[in-house]
Amino acid sequence: MLHIVNKSPSERNTLDSCLRMAKKGSTILLIEDGVYGATKGGVAENKLKAAMADIKVYALWPDLEARGMQDSVIDGIEQVDYNGFVDLVAADKNVQSWL
Repeated sequence: MLHIVNKSPSERNTLDSCLRMAKKGSTILLIEDGVYGATKGGVAENKLKAAMADIKVYALWPDLEARGMQDSVIDGIEQVDYNGFVDLVAADKNVQSWL
């Protein structure tokens, strides 16, 4: 299942809820303010690193770039462009958007 998170982990518990529900083999895509979760030293770094043993995590590069964060992404989080976003959606028959 693909989980899409668009809220900052500093402002909402959306990413925490997603991480609790995501099962082994799931994929998480961080978009919009959700990309704040992908930053080194951020509030979600340790949780994401722990989850990445079982879950693949991506961050939308245009959203990282718009926030000046493209160089501070946690190691292991893959940056994708809009085409990569479409590929992730097309690869999973189930998509959950966390609002």
